[in-house]
Amino acid sequence: MKISGFTIARNAIKHKYPIRESILSILPICDEFIVNLGDSEDTTRELVESIKSPKIRIIPHKWDLSLGDRMLAVETDNALKECKGDWAFYLQSDEVIHQRDLPRLYGYMKKYLNNKKIEGFKLRWFHFYKSFYRYRIDGGWFQKQVRIIRNNGTIKSLEDAWGFEKKDKSSLVAIKTPCFLYHYGWINHTCGVAERIENDMGLNPDDNIQAGRGSYNYNEISKLPVYFGTHPAVMKDAIDKNETSKKDFDFIKKKYFWNPLLWFRVRYKTGKRLRAKLPK
Repeated sequence: MKISGFTIARNAIKHKYPIRESILSILPICDEFIVNLGDSEDTTRELVESIKSPKIRIIPHKWDLSLGDRMLAVETDNALKECKGDWAFYLQSDEVIHQRDLPRLYGYMKKYLNNKKIEGFKLRWFHFYKSFYRYRIDGGWFQKQVRIIRNNGTIKSLEDAWGFEKKDKSSLVAIKTPCFLYHYGWINHTCGVAERIENDMGLNPDDNIQAGRGSYNYNEISKLPVYFGTHPAVMKDAIDKNETSKKDFDFIKKKYFWNPLLWFRVRYKTGKRLRAKLPK
């Protein structure tokens, strides 16, 4: 069995995406890792090359920004075309996998390798928001999605690359797994998020973002569910440097000192779809 990891990247450093951590998080179970690298104004390529793994193959590509959201799916498909494995494991450059989930995911791929009816595996999303200890589960935030697909040439990226579907538009036959996808794209401080959206107008535009005004209204994160568990080990440095998260976790430890989820750092996600009014 061979596994291909793949991603797309452009200005990852400028936008504070943890692309290095993203790649490293699944590299141990991959036989190759494809990076579709768009024209960048920063040293994203040098950062990827610093991993110094023979598994990584960088594919420079000119991205057509005029396509807007659809460009992400187009470039994801371009990366997928380069994959040679039986399975293709897709991570966006702000998504990371916990090391505890790697053996499970590898096991699923091995178990269903010869069952051609199974075309993918779904992971449960943690959309972390401003703090590494708060996440979004309200409306508009996808909570489960396929990130591992069978590399058989019949599957393509969907819309703005949030998921996959068959080329004939039918849905994939996918197994739901208990494993998590850690999405860190909304951790940045307010000015960082606004700058990212402003500089990439046409990519995931959001009416809630006041582009050009230098700020993003995160509102009151205490309304959001608390994450008591551990994070992927590759994220330790980023978490240690995040002052907002430090203050939030200190608050959480005082408020929830009685909670066993905190004592044992359980990786738990509520099943309730909360109706938080964030952002305004």
